[in-house]
Amino acid sequence: QLQASGGGSVQAGEALRLSCAASGSIFSINIMAWYRQFPGKQRELVADIRSSGTTNYVASVKGRFTISRDNAKNTVHLQMNSLKPEDTAVYYCNAWIMKIGGTAYDNYWGQGTQVTVSS
Repeated sequence: QLQASGGGSVQAGEALRLSCAASGSIFSINIMAWYRQFPGKQRELVADIRSSGTTNYVASVKGRFTISRDNAKNTVHLQMNSLKPEDTAVYYCNAWIMKIGGTAYDNYWGQGTQVTVSS
């Protein structure tokens, strides 16, 4: 349902752009988000964006990362600039989706994509 792409290995200070596309019988998507998971840790919210465009960021990425979405294409992106080694993690997209004929939003996860930042 959610297909993520765009991870990779970069040097500190460089940029990466993650993308995630939702597919299936979609009626509506509410919140779309990116999470990340460090080794041995729980997933943490990196950024989220509502259908209205309102965004929210974890403090450690504010000013460096930008989340955006294309409602017509059911996609969400995460532009990551000025990457730091401490951003190294597996990144997951997440979305609350109501299917056609459904009556509630369900939560979906994409597959993880590795981001590695070397110093």
